[in-house]
Amino acid sequence: MTIRYRPMSEHDIADVLLIQRAQYEGRFIEPESVIRARLASFPDTCWIAIDEEGACAYLVGYHSVVGEVIPLGGDFVAHENPDCLYVHDLAVLPRTVGRGIGRNLVRLAWKTSVDAGVRHSALISVQDSNLFWQRLGYEQKILTDKVQQTYLASYDETACYMTRPLV
Repeated sequence: MTIRYRPMSEHDIADVLLIQRAQYEGRFIEPESVIRARLASFPDTCWIAIDEEGACAYLVGYHSVVGEVIPLGGDFVAHENPDCLYVHDLAVLPRTVGRGIGRNLVRLAWKTSVDAGVRHSALISVQDSNLFWQRLGYEQKILTDKVQQTYLASYDETACYMTRPLV
């Protein structure tokens, strides 16, 4: 079973919405308009995986700075000197779990970000995904800025900010 990985396009939005609904609880499902805006703003950091049955996973990220998060549903912010790949959303269809697809999407995003000069990666872990991210080398980082703590809290009480070096 071959998996293809490629940059996400507007034609993938319907599949992204289906994958999102299969993976996330209601409060984490983002509207189509938000996904479209993020893809339009940062197409170089959005990826999709396709297997023999069609789209099966995706990753949405953007280049940011370490220590800065966005609130749930917030807009991605472009930075003049980004140092971080912020992995905002990684979702894999349940039928493909265990095939390494999520891990491969993350590694693809890391590689392209390192090639663009980014040296770190960060994310907010939700829905008890900490162990997955720890296996990929991420560690929890405590946010000390009050605004950033408020943004983190917009996800839920178990959400945590995690980072890792890329180089």
